[in-house]
Amino acid sequence: MGTGSARAGVFDGEGACLGTAAHAIQLFQESGGVAEQSSRDIWQAVCQAVHDAMAAADATPDRIAGLGFDATCSLVVVGLGGSVSQTGDSDHDIIVWMDHRATAEAAEINANAHDVLRYVGGTISPEMQTPKLLWLKRHLPGTYIQADHFMDLSDWLTWRATGQTTRSVCTVACKWTYLAHDTRWDADYFRQIGLGDLADDAFARIGTDIAPPGEALASGLTAQAAAELGLTAGTPVAVSLIDAHAGGVGSLGAAGVGRIESRMAYVFGTSACTMSSSAAPVFVDGVWGPYFNAMVPGLWLNEGGQSAAGATLDHLIQMHPARNAALEHANKAGLPLPTYLTQLAQQPPNWIAATQGITVVPDFNGNRAPFADPHARGLVAGLRLDTSVESLAALFVAGIAGIACGLRQILEAQAAQGLTTQAIVISGGAGENPLARQIIADTTGLPVLIPVSQNPVLLGSAMLGARAGGLFPRLTDAMSAMSAIQATVAPNDQMTDAATNRYRHYCALQSAARTGA
Repeated sequence: MGTGSARAGVFDGEGACLGTAAHAIQLFQESGGVAEQSSRDIWQAVCQAVHDAMAAADATPDRIAGLGFDATCSLVVVGLGGSVSQTGDSDHDIIVWMDHRATAEAAEINANAHDVLRYVGGTISPEMQTPKLLWLKRHLPGTYIQADHFMDLSDWLTWRATGQTTRSVCTVACKWTYLAHDTRWDADYFRQIGLGDLADDAFARIGTDIAPPGEALASGLTAQAAAELGLTAGTPVAVSLIDAHAGGVGSLGAAGVGRIESRMAYVFGTSACTMSSSAAPVFVDGVWGPYFNAMVPGLWLNEGGQSAAGATLDHLIQMHPARNAALEHANKAGLPLPTYLTQLAQQPPNWIAATQGITVVPDFNGNRAPFADPHARGLVAGLRLDTSVESLAALFVAGIAGIACGLRQILEAQAAQGLTTQAIVISGGAGENPLARQIIADTTGLPVLIPVSQNPVLLGSAMLGARAGGLFPRLTDAMSAMSAIQATVAPNDQMTDAATNRYRHYCALQSAARTGA
């Protein structure tokens, strides 16, 4: 489950994709950072995508060994009166991950500086679930009181498929402040921030049965869910993952390219997520975690990224006056608009020259890492009175360069605490652009590894299903057997100095905006 669509895939035991399908979902946005969705709409899209993927793969239900789900880290309210909308629309029962309505609640929680916050990079984000729950309790008390459960979307999907309320270590550790290394919730934290009722209820509404990703749920597909999905009742269903973390599972385990701990998974889609694994906990201010057992079994996870990455690139296109002309040219060339723009921009001798001196700081939805600043804003510097398609291409490439600079900031913040990276494994729709891969390699100075699978997030979920279905004894075995690297993009040594100089300009511009200078 992504932000804009449900995607399904059928894979074999070696990781080959036999068929995929996608079905759009609705996103309801309002001023004030509000973003909502409908679980009814999402389940219908999931069912349609599964039916279509099965048809594309020419697969019959009896051939499916197991089923895995991943989803955005959105908050689902389960129960009567589950509306999360102040308009009262009962169909809106999901607060989407990108929703920032709980910014004030997050600031209040951070001011208390509870020790639990050490495990979210020192600062909790309004994208996480406890600030959203506090907002819900204050602003929609009827919804809050009547709710039977509060679930991350991927856990809601496994509940909808099996009837089991089991939560994933991935979701509750990464977004709900569950201390996976101690296998416990911290009741004092919930009482301090104003959610003591959840502790008094022994956390029944947010999760008492918590299991690692890939473990088979106690019951498989229910008869009802199987009929809706077009699968067989009893098919094993795995404990879920957050979507970006499924991308990490689906891309990091390839054999022959170094240890998992030496690689960063970079999922470059609507948002961008970085995931780094380590044998021991590493605390990095502004980078979420460390979380134990939340992605790769037995390892700690640090998670960073940018709240708007692919969304920033889309925004830059939409705001430019040449957008329609560029789209017309792209359609005539038979190319997606981003591909057309990067091909147009590659006519100069290098990508830095192609930006025409434009610098973009992509903090349009705040800075997720390493500053953990939801109030940060995007900036564009170096514009001229140029409304040509070529100037749009320059702006687009500058946007990619800005996203790469933000990635370098995260790498440097982690390295300063001893968490070093030797290679970046890239996935996600925006990460498929060849120029974007080269810009990331040149800006970070690290090789960018390209997985064989064009759907590493779907593949990660398939690995969960394979593990739950008994094809592999451990999730790490599925990771190594079902994934591979097809190519490496090396940094261009001739671009190193120029890329570092651009990075300094980026940091200076961002700092001036954040300090008000």
